[in-house]
Amino acid sequence: MTHQLTEDLDKILASGDFYFESLGEGRYRSSWHAQGAWNAHEQHMAPASGIMAHELEQFQPRSDMRIARLSFEIHGLIHAGEFEITTRMVRPGRTIELIEAEMTAKGRTSIVAQAWRVITGDSSAVAGVEDAPVVGPQDCEVLEISKLWPGGYIKSVEMRAAEGRRPGKGIAWLRTPYDLVDAHNASLMSRLIGLVDTANGVAPRVEPGAGQWMFPNLDLQIHMYRAPAGEWLGLEAQQSYGTDGIGLTSTVLHDESGPFGRAEQILTVRSR
Repeated sequence: MTHQLTEDLDKILASGDFYFESLGEGRYRSSWHAQGAWNAHEQHMAPASGIMAHELEQFQPRSDMRIARLSFEIHGLIHAGEFEITTRMVRPGRTIELIEAEMTAKGRTSIVAQAWRVITGDSSAVAGVEDAPVVGPQDCEVLEISKLWPGGYIKSVEMRAAEGRRPGKGIAWLRTPYDLVDAHNASLMSRLIGLVDTANGVAPRVEPGAGQWMFPNLDLQIHMYRAPAGEWLGLEAQQSYGTDGIGLTSTVLHDESGPFGRAEQILTVRSR
């Protein structure tokens, strides 16, 4: 087993200004920047969800539609190194479409994602948002999150936290200098989606680490009532644990113009 893990790690791209190298026809190879926090030989769910959003966006695109909801189901370990994404139409339609993508590696399914695409139109006459704006990144302090979490992905992001952050609740902003894919053709939306999963580590109820509690998420659900813009992603996160080993991270998503959606992550909470 140790020999196999060493071989797997050797296949990961050690450098580059991107999270993934495109190998063509839906095949990719992850770089160290995509390395996960729970295991050295896995990908972090954040960039993995970003590359899946990228593939979903490129599948039979329509200029009169945008993705309004993304649902990611994590089937198991997201292996680092080479993987493949296949995409299909589940429910075609004139005003709404449901599309699906599956990530496979080493002959096993890692993630299944579905996206609802919705026809766009002018609804400005009735527009309104109940989520409140939060303090912006320029008014937040730098948070060295790599001291809290290990892994290449965590080292790849810049994070700033608002005053008042505490175990279980907090506001943080993050951005990355790295492209999602080496082809440099990823949209702003897919790049920001590639950061959302970080919400689970913004204000954890317990400190991660050896001999401590684990709380990995089993899914990631994202709803966007507005298309995001800019390079900064704001995460207004709160984390709750039940008494039977199950938890939930709930997050309001922001860009520098204000809130644009919400994310939910169900957690398995267990001691190491």
